[in-house]
Amino acid sequence: MTKIGRLGGSVGCAAVEGDQEVIPQIPAAIRCAALGAAITAAALMLAPAAARAQQVVAFVNGVPITTLDMEYRSKFIQLSTKKPPTRREVLDSLINEILEINEAKRFGLDVPDSEVDSSYSNVATRMGLDAQKLTQLLVSNGSSADTLKLRLRAQVAWTALVRGRYKVSLEIRDTDVEAKLHLHNADEKQDVGYEYVMTPVVLIVPRGSPDAAFEARKRDAEALRARFENCNDGIPFARALREVAVRDQVSKFSADLPQELRAILDNTGVGHLTPPETTAEGIQMFALCSKKETKADTPEKREIRDQMFQQKFGAKAKRYLDDLRRAAMIEYKMPVDQ
Repeated sequence: MTKIGRLGGSVGCAAVEGDQEVIPQIPAAIRCAALGAAITAAALMLAPAAARAQQVVAFVNGVPITTLDMEYRSKFIQLSTKKPPTRREVLDSLINEILEINEAKRFGLDVPDSEVDSSYSNVATRMGLDAQKLTQLLVSNGSSADTLKLRLRAQVAWTALVRGRYKVSLEIRDTDVEAKLHLHNADEKQDVGYEYVMTPVVLIVPRGSPDAAFEARKRDAEALRARFENCNDGIPFARALREVAVRDQVSKFSADLPQELRAILDNTGVGHLTPPETTAEGIQMFALCSKKETKADTPEKREIRDQMFQQKFGAKAKRYLDDLRRAAMIEYKMPVDQ
């Protein structure tokens, strides 16, 4: 057997004491030379491929963007939009994110990895996946987790930076919201929201229990719901039941809730329980103890306010980024399709 090693920049080999010759009819020196040549040839074949994969496309204030970065981002955009992007679109997205992250760092906004990982998990949850399966999805489509995490890091950092630097100019006045609301909605009676006062009631199911246990508890929940007629009597009764947790009362405005949940609450009478839903703890319902009409912050006002803010934020962020690009040292190392 022979030992292979680097000797003065060339491939060499040395006999190991006590080793047997594997092919005794071929002299050791010839075999060593042949093996060295084979290794050198293999290295020469692999080197160009590796070099191509890591070839620099551009430098952004000294930060390199490689062909591998471009490939991963291109596949990610195609997966997201269902159509292949141009090289210019891919490169611009990477340049912008580098500028956004570095500008945020200049103002002391450095997004920790834990926050990026949390955002990544949230994306997976919205897709009905977990983080590991999201990574598998990206890899199987020719992208990577890192390219999505770079985008998430840039989004978190950039949003915080623009909000912080331009807080005053991004404020939306109530009078502006009211004016725009009346332009879209002549019937003021529709502009009504509600404040809901609720008490969560959870029928506990131990972790790891089979589906049959959840189904049994759901039947218990329906039975409790049928006899729950008001919060004054129903909540003490529920609290006295075995393996039932009654949480602290919460207050929510309809503007803070998604449409589906608003619909459930609007179809639940005051003093009654919402339909049971399965959670990690067990079967959860909400006792609707109060429902007060309000015009202070309605779903329509919240939607208009959010739209107005996004318009202001988008315009301010675009001007800011345009200024960063003009001031940046962007050096293109390869031609980029327009």
